[in-house]
Amino acid sequence: MQHKPVLFHEVLDTLNPIPGGMYVDGTVGAGGHARGIVEAISPKGKLLGLDRDPAALKIAESQLAEFGNQVILIHGSYARLKLHLNNLNWNTVDGILLDLGLSSMQLDNPDRGFSFRNAGPLDMRFDPAHPISAADLVNQSSRDDLADLIFKFGEERYSRKIADAIIANRPLEGTQELADIIKRTIGKTPSRIHPATKTFQALRIAVNHELEALEAFLPIALEALNPGGRLAVIAFHSLEDRIVKQFFRLESRDCVCPPEIPICVCEHKKQLLEINRRPIRPEEKEINENPRSRSAKLRVAEKI
Repeated sequence: MQHKPVLFHEVLDTLNPIPGGMYVDGTVGAGGHARGIVEAISPKGKLLGLDRDPAALKIAESQLAEFGNQVILIHGSYARLKLHLNNLNWNTVDGILLDLGLSSMQLDNPDRGFSFRNAGPLDMRFDPAHPISAADLVNQSSRDDLADLIFKFGEERYSRKIADAIIANRPLEGTQELADIIKRTIGKTPSRIHPATKTFQALRIAVNHELEALEAFLPIALEALNPGGRLAVIAFHSLEDRIVKQFFRLESRDCVCPPEIPICVCEHKKQLLEINRRPIRPEEKEINENPRSRSAKLRVAEKI
């Protein structure tokens, strides 16, 4: 399945790329959003595209080849944005985009192990060179550690029962093997979501340190923006969206002192203006055409 960039028009409308500007796509993927940005900033603008997935970068390189040296692609994490900008001698940029969703090419490739719908190895690494896979976590974690990560990153109420079942059936190597164990353990759920969905989400987040990377990235991105520059983040589940929302709200306020302190002592100054207080969601037409977009939430803020 061809990957469709989520909220494509909404991203371009709110990021508002300016001709000749300098932009960053921190999760360039197959290059869908990046193409729209580069077309808007051409012919003199430049785009830095980052991705931890080398397979995605190869596709982006092919998709964006026509733009020549306007596009710079680097294999690396958005959490290290400052290092990448320093290496390019880019002091500041005019806009930054982060799309935290999995691409179709990742989900539909059984060898990557992201989906329980296709039999494959328990991998889930964005970067295959990363030393820890989902199989390592499943087979080597203690019962308490496994239950804790499933509860924390998957918000799974049956985390203890699932951890016990995993321990009882170790070693596990395949996606469908794990999914079947979870389904037998907790049975049908009230919603149409597969019983293994939350556990797979939790393992993927833990393997790739996704929440830590996002928390590290946001202050770096704010520092890297020019005044008037915008930061756009597409999140796909509540944990990511909560981190982005809280950061935007914090940096949109002057005083962040606790309410019990009558006089401000923090000297915090607001640096952001939220473009949308409520997240932008896909329209029904997009969800029908691309069901994987249904949980996407776009938040955008502008540096003051």
